Amino acid sequence: MAAQPAHIKRDTESYRDAISTVDKEGKRVWVYPKKPNGKFTRWRQWFGYGLLALLFLGPFLRIGGEPLLMINIIERRFVFFGQSFWPQDFLIFVMGFLAFIVFVALFTVAFGRLFCGWACPQTVFMEQVFRRIEYAIEGDWKQQQALNKGPLTKEKVLKKSTKHILFFIISFLIGNTFLAYIIGSDELVRIMREPATEHTGGLIAMVVFSTVFYANFAFFREQACTTVCPYGRLQGVLLDRKSIVIAYDHLRGEARGLFRKGEVRSEAGKGDCIDCKACVHVCPTGIDIRNGTQLECVNCTACIDACDQMMDGVGLPKGLIRYASESEIADQKPFTFNTRMKAYTGVLTVIIGVLVTLIVIRSDTDTTLLRTPGMLFQERTDGRISNLYAIKTVNKTQSDLPLRLELIDRQGEVELVGKSMNAKAGELARGELFIILPKDQLDGMKTRLVIGVYSGDRLLEKVKTTFVGPIIPK
Repeated sequence: MAAQPAHIKRDTESYRDAISTVDKEGKRVWVYPKKPNGKFTRWRQWFGYGLLALLFLGPFLRIGGEPLLMINIIERRFVFFGQSFWPQDFLIFVMGFLAFIVFVALFTVAFGRLFCGWACPQTVFMEQVFRRIEYAIEGDWKQQQALNKGPLTKEKVLKKSTKHILFFIISFLIGNTFLAYIIGSDELVRIMREPATEHTGGLIAMVVFSTVFYANFAFFREQACTTVCPYGRLQGVLLDRKSIVIAYDHLRGEARGLFRKGEVRSEAGKGDCIDCKACVHVCPTGIDIRNGTQLECVNCTACIDACDQMMDGVGLPKGLIRYASESEIADQKPFTFNTRMKAYTGVLTVIIGVLVTLIVIRSDTDTTLLRTPGMLFQERTDGRISNLYAIKTVNKTQSDLPLRLELIDRQGEVELVGKSMNAKAGELARGELFIILPKDQLDGMKTRLVIGVYSGDRLLEKVKTTFVGPIIPK
């Protein structure tokens, strides 16, 4: 955590002893952020609206007949960009998770909590959806304070009821959207068309989930970022003086002093900070960014826009609060891609390379071929030797695959027990088969075999197994 610059320390640093939304008695301090306005706010709005559009349209978008994204934990089927993955692709999941962790670490080391302010679902939903509704119904921060402190009038009941009803409806819509990512949009549409009495349990679960979601954005709010989310605590480990954060230029801003028209601030011993507290008023977590980097800061840029507007209004240069590193401000050094960032980038590149390779070489099927335990080899009437095997094949594609098996490195025969194997889309096919070899193909008591799994003339994968036979005298 970046320390407060020595020359701007006040009589105490008690603000670090507790989060800004809890008072000395441990009671919640409700935050009324002023409605922000400025270029960064507009950019974040459009970026957030794009993410929301992608979220709500995602379950209905198709790539090759498959959804853009589906995480079906119940059936253990996962679809990413139209490609289906199964538990058998565990290694791919591990590499993907490692790539995500390293990416988060690298991104935080270089750019702080940029993700929190621009792309985190908590921030996007809160600032671009629920807070917008609140501003539209109850007004800006002063009007909200007056409404909450005022008597219980018809106007207050109407505004509060309208706001919370809309909050719950949107929460229910979001809950159903998340459900579509789990069970698929087609299944969700089918459930919605059927009577609610046929899905009572699911409806109750959805109402409970929506209530939790509603309570988070109606009441819990910034506490999710400052109290629950561990990412803020990671700042103290990952950030250093060269990390890009939202920073107050204390060299230029101090000493603070109210603005007086016609006054030369440098001659009066004042910095550019006019102590208007506009940056504090717009902060959704209630902090004073001038105290330095704090775990409550989600890098939402509201303070940048507020400060720039005030600087513009009094004729001072913008950028008193901006994206910068402590080193850039204190040492007047430009941002550099340091050794630690290069190391993270190298590790991330290697992991992504391995991940892409695993996806490229990933087969359409995953076959397990095991010799039936407890059974010896059988000698047939024609003198050939046979072993009985159990076969399991997972079809990872979205089309049925008729399967056949052939010996690749030996002369022999594969004989299925019963009907031919047909692996249905996304399902597990089971069967039993005999592998039959002439005695001159044996290498001894154990012979290693390679079996080709085909669909038509296309080789899907190769499976290795062992064949048990008698010792053949040389």
